[in-house]
Amino acid sequence: MLFNSTEFIFCFLPIVLIIYFILNKYRLLTGAKIWLIISSLFFYSSSKISSYPANAYLLLLLCSVCLNFSLGSALCNNGYKKKIKKRSILIFGISANLLSIGYFKYYNFFIDNINTFFHTDISILNVVLPLGISFFTFQQIAYLIDSYYEKTKEYDFLNYTLFVVFFPQLIAGPIVRHQEIMPQLQSAWTKFFNWKNFTQGLYLFTTGLFKKSVIADSLSVWADFGFNNPQALTCVEGWIVSLCYTFQIYYDFSGYTDMALGLGKMFNIKLPENFNNPYCATSIQDFWRRWHMTLSSFLKDYLYFPLGGSRNKRKWRTYLNIMIVFILCGLWHGAGWMFIIWGALHGVALCINRLWKNTKIVLPDFICWAITFIFVNIAWIFFRATNLNGAKELIKAMFGANGFYLPEFSKLTVFFDVNDNLEHSWGLLKLILLIILIFVIFIGKLKPSAKILKLNVYYLVSLSFMLVCSLLVLTKSSYVSPFLYFNF
Repeated sequence: MLFNSTEFIFCFLPIVLIIYFILNKYRLLTGAKIWLIISSLFFYSSSKISSYPANAYLLLLLCSVCLNFSLGSALCNNGYKKKIKKRSILIFGISANLLSIGYFKYYNFFIDNINTFFHTDISILNVVLPLGISFFTFQQIAYLIDSYYEKTKEYDFLNYTLFVVFFPQLIAGPIVRHQEIMPQLQSAWTKFFNWKNFTQGLYLFTTGLFKKSVIADSLSVWADFGFNNPQALTCVEGWIVSLCYTFQIYYDFSGYTDMALGLGKMFNIKLPENFNNPYCATSIQDFWRRWHMTLSSFLKDYLYFPLGGSRNKRKWRTYLNIMIVFILCGLWHGAGWMFIIWGALHGVALCINRLWKNTKIVLPDFICWAITFIFVNIAWIFFRATNLNGAKELIKAMFGANGFYLPEFSKLTVFFDVNDNLEHSWGLLKLILLIILIFVIFIGKLKPSAKILKLNVYYLVSLSFMLVCSLLVLTKSSYVSPFLYFNF
């Protein structure tokens, strides 16, 4: 079950919402939490990655919750005064979480590379990546570290379980921290239906649904074709394909985040923002302040700063720390060399950005934006391409290796897979890209701030338009497209 499926929108969500608030209305607060936990676990177990059922890993999720709750409680317990004992508990907890994600996500990658470099023949296991493991693992590692530094207090098991498995953020984030969510779960104000929160949440959810089903899934057709046939692309086609993926991954992931934030709002839970118009960034450092903000914050607080951050007297250590963080950031996204290369590219760009600041040379904002956007666009090619050769072929095409002439519409039949006039379809793609650029550069966000969102004519018209367009796309297609970050 996915956020962008009709069974979720018209069946699962209304039932869960109605029963949750009915239980709270009659002061059955514990029952309401249990209901929300059971619903979240059902949502997880009914979701799929490819054709593999996620309920096979439901036990893994539950074991992870129980283990980390026990370790966190021990770290919060005042009886553990000895630093050595607390440190041992923390090391064990972090190791257990990393071993779990290491086995399921990276085992075959490392074995495959060992076989390649050392000419061994170690067997590859049939290990399928559990849904959301990268997100709920990092979330709980952060909880353990904060517990070690006494930034938390003991919470009851139900609140902790709901903190981890709350279905809007369980599978693909945002990566939430205990101090952001736990107080809300314990507050009496979040227990009862709030019309304002519901209408804001509905708008955010619908905005995300529109981003995913209308924009991202439309662009995926051109992106998939181009990345599967990079050698056949001309210069113009190469740039259009790369831009298609650049906007696809943004609207796919930010669409999921908007839907998650909207769902949280409906339950009176405020989840952290994850995007702040990243393609308007005027530096690569600015980009990472705006893109996947909860991951950036996690890496900064729990990896970059512990490594020493920029506090080292030896400047080369600062640049080394940046490279370590972003290579691991790339590896977090997926077990493959292309993800590592993507992370390393961003690490190098951040080092160059830091060196450039020392020159005190100030460029106009438009030039800074253009350089940043072009770099991010090209770096996404390595993130999306299946191998290095495919990335090189697309980049060569973008810079004219296959010619500079305009697309030949007759050869793009597979590209569109429609019976309409191909020139009209190509023009439609350019129109979509133009509209997206307008949203990105001049409007910034597809949605207004929830703080100023009011129930008025604009709200009703825009909500109706986005909802109708999204539902038309969903009902027309027999296949519900999963979110890209489900693979990470």
